[in-house]
Amino acid sequence: MSNEATGATNARSTGADAGNLGYLALGLTLLAYGLLSTGVLHGAGVGNAADLALLLGGVTLFIAGLWQLRGGEGFTGTAFTSLGAFWAAWSAAGGAGKNAAGLFLLLWALLGLTLTAASWGAGLLGRAVYGLLTVSLVLSAVASFGSYGGLAKTGGWIAAASGLAAWYRATSALSNGSWGKLALPVK
Repeated sequence: MSNEATGATNARSTGADAGNLGYLALGLTLLAYGLLSTGVLHGAGVGNAADLALLLGGVTLFIAGLWQLRGGEGFTGTAFTSLGAFWAAWSAAGGAGKNAAGLFLLLWALLGLTLTAASWGAGLLGRAVYGLLTVSLVLSAVASFGSYGGLAKTGGWIAAASGLAAWYRATSALSNGSWGKLALPVK
């Protein structure tokens, strides 16, 4: 076996996974979606997040999820591939009516609830990512059904908080691993 092949095998066996990539993609997508939902950036709305949602939230999360599943990480693999599919579908559904959009968000909130329950043993940060995502999806669904702008903005702020939690989780894992000491607490 060549040295290159051995190196590739060793890289896989030492725990090289896509968890941090997935949490970064989830975090940045949720931050963009959330902040654009709040209306704090004048002249930009949630629709402006569609391209980012497709490429970063959809494609990157889906690939990271497949990588995790291949590595035996059932929870993050399921979470990332499912949420990757959500973001890809959301970005493609641009002109959906309010009832279709509300139902879409409500059904995906069920996924968020499943992920929240499954992450319960993963510590406070894991629960925060998926719990806040679930609340955001429920609020966004109700806002979509009833055209409640204030509720949509609240859902946006909660999505942004979920994005910050996901981003912090990845940043903490990356910096704690590379600095050789606890730099950013996780639990």
